[in-house]
Amino acid sequence: MNKNLIITTLLIVFGYSIAAQNAMDINASVDVETKTITISQTIVYKNESNTVLKEIYLNDWNHSYSSKSTPLAQRFEEEFSTKFHLAKNEQRGFTLITAIRDNKNNSLEHNRLKNHVDVIKVVLKTPLQPNDSYTIHLNYQLLIPDATFTGYGVSKTKDFDLKYWYITPAVYNGEWQYYSNKNLDDLFIPKSDITLSITHPRNYKVTSELDFNATQTNNKTQTTILSGKDRIDTYLSLHKFPPYTFVQTDDFILISNIKEKGLQDHAKALLTDKITRYLTKHLGEYPHKQLLVSSIDYQKNPLYGLNQLPAFFRPFPKDFQYELKLVKTALKKYIDNTLLLNPRKEHWLSEGLQIYYLIKYVEDNYPDVKLLGTLADFWGIKSFHASDLDFNFQYFLYSMEIARKNLDQPLTTSKDSLTKFNANIAGKYKAGIGLNYLDQFTDDIDLSQSITSFLKNNQLQPVTISDFETFITAETSKDIDWFFTDYVNTRKKIDFKIKSIKTTEDSIKLTLKNKRDNSMPISLFKLKNDSVIGKLWVENIKDTKTITLPKDSTEKFVLDHDNVIPEYNQRDNYKTLKGNFLNNKPLQFRLFKDIEDPNYNQVFFMPLVEFNNIYDGLTLGTKIYNKTILRKRLNYRFSPQYATKSRALTGSTSIFYTHNIENKNLFDITYGITAGYQSLGQDAFFTRIRPIITFQFRDDSNFRSNKIDQIMARYVSIDREFGENAITVLDEPDYGVFNLRYTQSNPGIINYSKFNTDLQIADKFSKLSINYEFRQLTKSNRNINFRFFAGFFLENNSDPSSNYFSFALDRPTDYLFDLNYLGRSEASGLFSQQIIIAEGGFKSQLETPFANQWMTTANFSTSIWRYIQAYGDAGLVKNKYNSPKFVYDSGIRLNLVEDYFEIYFPVYSNLGWEIAEQNYDERIRFMFTIDPQVLLGLFRRKWY
Repeated sequence: MNKNLIITTLLIVFGYSIAAQNAMDINASVDVETKTITISQTIVYKNESNTVLKEIYLNDWNHSYSSKSTPLAQRFEEEFSTKFHLAKNEQRGFTLITAIRDNKNNSLEHNRLKNHVDVIKVVLKTPLQPNDSYTIHLNYQLLIPDATFTGYGVSKTKDFDLKYWYITPAVYNGEWQYYSNKNLDDLFIPKSDITLSITHPRNYKVTSELDFNATQTNNKTQTTILSGKDRIDTYLSLHKFPPYTFVQTDDFILISNIKEKGLQDHAKALLTDKITRYLTKHLGEYPHKQLLVSSIDYQKNPLYGLNQLPAFFRPFPKDFQYELKLVKTALKKYIDNTLLLNPRKEHWLSEGLQIYYLIKYVEDNYPDVKLLGTLADFWGIKSFHASDLDFNFQYFLYSMEIARKNLDQPLTTSKDSLTKFNANIAGKYKAGIGLNYLDQFTDDIDLSQSITSFLKNNQLQPVTISDFETFITAETSKDIDWFFTDYVNTRKKIDFKIKSIKTTEDSIKLTLKNKRDNSMPISLFKLKNDSVIGKLWVENIKDTKTITLPKDSTEKFVLDHDNVIPEYNQRDNYKTLKGNFLNNKPLQFRLFKDIEDPNYNQVFFMPLVEFNNIYDGLTLGTKIYNKTILRKRLNYRFSPQYATKSRALTGSTSIFYTHNIENKNLFDITYGITAGYQSLGQDAFFTRIRPIITFQFRDDSNFRSNKIDQIMARYVSIDREFGENAITVLDEPDYGVFNLRYTQSNPGIINYSKFNTDLQIADKFSKLSINYEFRQLTKSNRNINFRFFAGFFLENNSDPSSNYFSFALDRPTDYLFDLNYLGRSEASGLFSQQIIIAEGGFKSQLETPFANQWMTTANFSTSIWRYIQAYGDAGLVKNKYNSPKFVYDSGIRLNLVEDYFEIYFPVYSNLGWEIAEQNYDERIRFMFTIDPQVLLGLFRRKWY
């Protein structure tokens, strides 16, 4: 390093240290080939509390990648991702600390916390008094992880995108605020004056929000010096071919690598200038020279919905897409860099402000853009209610999606306790539309300007939610306690209805009902000829409230007509002064499912074209139903169908009602009835009537847990009908079975378990069975699968020759019609080789396939290589008047998609070497699921 560079560095460090509250001087050397960074660092930590500190806690989030048991690894497991677990050791990262010393070169005692391996406790030699500073010198080496895990790290092209990479002090505000990295981008650190000197290969370039100061070039390396005052952002890009563009605006420099194919650079520059003006106007003057927003930032927090469709099919103009990508990402980065909230505990405010200002941005600049974009003008699509909705309706839609599923969580929930859908989408949207709701309610002030004043007054100052509440409460004369208590701090839903209207000669008495236990206000609109002629806010509705209004030309009253309030059920928000039920909400028939239009009682039709098995062939029909995009409590369906091959009219119908229970372990009670008439085989049909009730339980304190307990009670009535051409004729009479089942499941991707007990009682038999299944992906990446089944008849007076109600070793008869067989009655051919793992769970078709007294089996499989596994089954089969028979089989399992697509190749069993038989292709078994709802479960489990 030359003399001028040394002087520059010293001036920077000295200049910042004079007035610094906290300061960090980092000297880093990058070795690209070994993916390591060697660091010598000085931390000056100022005690800004009134407490004497005996230790300091440091964040070392690079070390969160160090093993398969860290909190970060557990987070990946919870979200059904095995990419980290299956990675090679050299793909993960860690930190090797070689020394931690004080200013006197004394070695400081330090250790990693037991449950937070990425947090270091440093014991000070002398206590740190209030308003004093303590200097810590660190020497350590980082092994940088692959970028495939979180987007940050080393890419396959050996480019570096680094965030939370160097060691930082934790915040102390009466207690230490440290926590582990869980891929939430929410490190809480005090602002610091930073000097960063980084040595790297000459063919690489550094990009950062920090200010550029100087460079020193040697033969093969280059040293870049950066600095910044009052910084919390740690992102740094080290690329051979930097993807970033710098746009100088009147407000600040915006650095970005967010792309939009086909959009010219000059157009991007104009949009960037427009965005920076908006940010400065509403969030205050940016305190730094540069704001960096990366494509990684956007990918972690994208515009969900139609904006994520492939580029060739996006229904929005390129400039609109780019503009919203950039403004959404820049809003988050701007707020995070200037509003010093605890990003894990108080995240809802910063995220809510991001969505709130994004809503305002679209309202100001694109008021006519629709939710479906240009698709809203297409013939056919134009008739859907979804085509009428504004772009900003998506925030209500996504937040209500999770509320209707009874999976919403309070906004004050710690970010690491939120489900992925709540953390990434629903929580942010609820916070944003909540602030907009508050904005509309506080009509005595301009809330947007008040929030801007709050942001300006508290820029780069430690702040809490309480500070925000105090500030906003003082601004308005209205009572807004409901927002911070009921709306933010609970799961309480908003649900009002117009209960009744009574008119007199000169007045109208309107009774409103609050169907929930909260104190939130509701807006009431007066309409004439479908035009708004008046609006008022009704507050403090406890159960019911009657208000008296002067009689005028109003024809209809509507609650929340402008759709500002995230109300749980809008279907009872309408009441006409004259008329009946149909006048309030006319009946509307629609083709295909749509977003619910609360103005109408909607009935949907959907054509059905199926090929369900070899005896029905092509089936044509229609489904008549009331289900919309958002879940309803009451759902009905009627589906008549005609089978072209059997020339029979078949179909089914159902009606179900769901009770969502909040803040209890019992969260769901669903009951209803299904009835159907369907094919059983060639010229054979069955009628099934099935009333059912289910109770579902979960840990109400931990929504991230996948553990679910379910109790199901049902009665299955089966009436079979065989025609003259029927091939399959069963001797068993028609029957009815009462079924009581308890299931406990914990379907993790690394550790999976499922247990159920099943009791069945019928006229001629009763039986009890238990089933336990366990799977584990070990630390050595070996899959271990074990399943145990045991079942016995309490009573069995059925025909012993039919085995229709017997326990099955490999292919249950499915007399309750629960299993999704492609060919239910096939004894040969491809469909007969389908296997569904139930009861015995065997893969080979042995000589004793049934048990009419008792059966116990065990199924085991383990990895050989990747998705290739070896399996083995063993068990005892007991039939009346016969001794128990020991059965076994073994073979190779291709586990392509577990539980959805698997192939079994028998090798050896009671039958001998099956693999040597001439008809071996007929012995191969397969598992294949085509039910789209089941397949969607692969996606849903990662989000809910």
